[in-house]
Amino acid sequence: MEFGLRIAHRLVDWLLYPLLYYVVRYRRKLVRSNLRSCFPDRSEKQLLTIERRFYRQFCDTIVEAVCGYWMDDETMRRHVVFRNTEEANRLIDAAGGGIFMLAHYGNWEWMASIQQWLSPGVTELNVYRRLKNKTADRMMLALRRKRGGVCVEKQRILREMVRYRAEKRPVTVGLLSDQKPRPEVTRTWVRFLHQETGFLDGGEVLSKKFGYPVIYLYIRRLRRGYYEVDLRTIAAEPQQTQEGEITRKYAALLERNILEQPELWLWTHNRFRWKRN
Repeated sequence: MEFGLRIAHRLVDWLLYPLLYYVVRYRRKLVRSNLRSCFPDRSEKQLLTIERRFYRQFCDTIVEAVCGYWMDDETMRRHVVFRNTEEANRLIDAAGGGIFMLAHYGNWEWMASIQQWLSPGVTELNVYRRLKNKTADRMMLALRRKRGGVCVEKQRILREMVRYRAEKRPVTVGLLSDQKPRPEVTRTWVRFLHQETGFLDGGEVLSKKFGYPVIYLYIRRLRRGYYEVDLRTIAAEPQQTQEGEITRKYAALLERNILEQPELWLWTHNRFRWKRN
């Protein structure tokens, strides 16, 4: 599969990236607007560099997600290496579960491979939103289930967590927490990338309800197709934190992550559309 991934990356260079960026111009106005508002101190040349690198990474993420379906576990462990797993597993084992907060950053689809790095017997529940396109939805579920995790729609996650606890089965819950919440339901606002931004607080709410530690997946791309993920503890004892504290710490870690390698974030999201009323 290593050879197949190299071919897929060449396909990005020769076809997918030029098509998406120069011909289709997929959401280029939105990406450009997001970059300008988030990096007001960068020159137009610097912003253009980030923009083009982002579209290449975006295309890489698409082909890597597909290629990952045919990768065996040993190969995947070479392409995505998780650090600080001993501390994370200690906290998860002690509490009977954990919350993983991550973002649409790097190759987020490969992050489901964290299942291989957890203690035996721990089930990874991946929260997702059903896609409108049924074919795309089936493909996404197949890719995410490949590593042994269980995909759960967001409306059902609380019920599933209660069921697993009643059966005394340890779980971790993976949450992509950089989606934009509607302003009327947003409880935590943060100064994020030079803008007042609302954040989802589902990870904080669930962690306090179940007493599960909260861990952030700090992602770095080492080189093309290879990622390192540092498991950073946001809250070992979430019930001892102040309201909004966990969500604000998540936002701070995400911002630091983005500033390190800005091209890895999903800039095609209309993330800053809504402001505080």
